[in-house]
Amino acid sequence: MNLRPGRLDFYLARAVLLATAATAAVLLSFDLVGALLNELDEVGEGGYTLSHAFLYTLYTSPRRLYELFPTSALIGTVLGLGGLAARSELTAMRAVGVSRLRIGLGALLSSALLAGLMVVNAETAAPQGEQSAQTVANSAKAGDVVMARVSGLWARDGNTFLNARDGQRRELDGRAWTELQGVRLFEFDIDGRLASLVVARTAEHRDGYWTLHGLRRTRFDRRSVQVEELDTERWQTTLGDELVSAAVKRPRYMSSHELRRNIDYLERNGLDAKAFENAYWARWFYPLNVVVLCLSALPFAFGSLRSGGFGKRLFIAVVIGVGYLLAQRLVVSLSDVYRFDARLAYLLPPAVLMAVCWGLFGRRD
Repeated sequence: MNLRPGRLDFYLARAVLLATAATAAVLLSFDLVGALLNELDEVGEGGYTLSHAFLYTLYTSPRRLYELFPTSALIGTVLGLGGLAARSELTAMRAVGVSRLRIGLGALLSSALLAGLMVVNAETAAPQGEQSAQTVANSAKAGDVVMARVSGLWARDGNTFLNARDGQRRELDGRAWTELQGVRLFEFDIDGRLASLVVARTAEHRDGYWTLHGLRRTRFDRRSVQVEELDTERWQTTLGDELVSAAVKRPRYMSSHELRRNIDYLERNGLDAKAFENAYWARWFYPLNVVVLCLSALPFAFGSLRSGGFGKRLFIAVVIGVGYLLAQRLVVSLSDVYRFDARLAYLLPPAVLMAVCWGLFGRRD
């Protein structure tokens, strides 16, 4: 079989593309409205206004589109091919000798292309959008915490300013804490002059207080400079963990490069990297999930309209898609409990669904 795309393939891809785009627009609109309604509960907290809520919701739209796309692709494939089947175009294609496999590959063409674009979105626009959303929310609500795209996290406690290059939520043996890397503390006197500068490797918030690790303190007097180095020191501050932890990035909002860097860091220090590994491999298996979900729609698209109706087949396809995503989440959770490779957890559900769909597809032939 000639696998080079032809006019028929582009025609099928166009039908699926239009249906997928319309479905994604509808689902994203509903999701954004729900997110905005949730943000309305926060309006009035500090300086957080309705315009901040709108801006926050808008910034999160690339990430939401990425998360909704697998379901959109599934429904779009069923709607696109179902529309062709309703107009007897699939029957005409079959009558002139076009195989079901060729029709299926043509339908998957646009889904595979869009899945690639979603991966690019997850590496670029989605992380930047989430960081901008957190900047808007935190700076408006607290006024003392802001996330900068280049210089990291900034926070203020009185005359002391905190800057951290990066930060994550860690978890080990059921205990969670906030950890900041590349920490700098600028302390100013009442006249606005820099009194001291602390550079620390990390800062951890555990048991209700902050601890600095691997720090170097430089004190600036009027005629001298004093330098001291310490392994650890408790940081006396009123800056709470809740505010800072809300500003640091969550694993699923990071790019693959950031996830890989955090995995290497955690493994070097003997810490649990499972949450970052799950997010990392979910990014790489994302296109496979989209393709497999679209494959699961093909047996229903080729069914007779008299055998239960198109609405019934659409409902069944959506149930299969939602069930697949829930099953994959369950297998990933089991990999956390039983400590087996996350790659196997992400490969097993698509392999099973692909085998089932291939059997149904072949039986319909």
